[in-house]
Amino acid sequence: MDQVAAIIPCFKCKAQILSVISGIGSSVAQIIVVDDHCPEATGQFVKENCHDPRVHVLFHEMNLGVGGAMITGYRYAKDHGATILVKLDGDGQMDPSIIDRFINPILYRQADYTKGNRFHDIEGVRKMPTLRLIGNAGLSFFCKLSSGYWDVFDPNNGYTAMSSVLLNSLPLDKIAKRYFFESDMLFRLNLARAVVLDVPMMSVYGDEKSNLKILHISHEFALRHMLNFCKRIFYNYFLRNFSVASMHFVVGNLLLAFGGSFSCYWWIHSARTGILTTAGTVMLGASPILIGIQFVLSFLNYDMAAMPRRPLTLDLVSSGNRRVTVRDFKVASENPPDSAPGDALTDSRSVKNVKGQKRARP
Repeated sequence: MDQVAAIIPCFKCKAQILSVISGIGSSVAQIIVVDDHCPEATGQFVKENCHDPRVHVLFHEMNLGVGGAMITGYRYAKDHGATILVKLDGDGQMDPSIIDRFINPILYRQADYTKGNRFHDIEGVRKMPTLRLIGNAGLSFFCKLSSGYWDVFDPNNGYTAMSSVLLNSLPLDKIAKRYFFESDMLFRLNLARAVVLDVPMMSVYGDEKSNLKILHISHEFALRHMLNFCKRIFYNYFLRNFSVASMHFVVGNLLLAFGGSFSCYWWIHSARTGILTTAGTVMLGASPILIGIQFVLSFLNYDMAAMPRRPLTLDLVSSGNRRVTVRDFKVASENPPDSAPGDALTDSRSVKNVKGQKRARP
């Protein structure tokens, strides 16, 4: 299947990169290694020691983060004819032999975007480091809120695949460039109404060192998720549409705010004066809280039911009931649907050296 490209962002993975490349099967036509200003010069190491003709090495003149590396790889791969884009980390934790599991749902029009889920298999979860397990579980809940994909877990899993046609609906320049890249991608996919599918997988934990420090980024991730949640609610329930769910969200939160503030006021008043609050006053504060919770739960139930179900490729590619072919994807890529000016991919140049405005710390 000569339409598949595997993109490998590289930063401090020199010891594992050659084994990762050698494990990629023949179903992949292009292997794009993006050296994100790696201090170990991984890109140059690959050029000198890897003789696989499928490999193309791109270099960043300064570190842009995993998201910046992937956007460079996405644009390069699409410009060079790739129609299925796979993200594969270079640290050896992702088994390259299971790439077909990720690309088949896209080829068969079951999803627009697939991602790995390390929590599906119990034995695999037991092998996961405890701190990483707890951190990913917590971040997964926040990601469900911000992205709207309530049936997707393990959002920070970097093993993904997507149709190049989907790039036309994503504002690549606005997607987070560093560790929040995978989570922010899910948020952008929901706004585009793309279907996302989890693919069960197991990770391999060896002597490699992760560059992601859960404790250092937990606060940043929480804030970013809450910001994306607010954006998603505004875009989907007020700007694009206004429904009963929108009213439930507004009324529920107003009732919660009134009931909470009213109850806190009388609780403080009672504590200061020593005078017991009457039953009527207690009920006047509790009733809005209880009713508000019901409204919010009703909204969340609607939000869960509103997840995208129809793959965008069904609309972008006209192919009847048969399997999507390479030609279908190429035709759709060359003739993308009309989209908003802010959402269209306007810059898809082949990049060999990418300059940033300010050098960032690795």
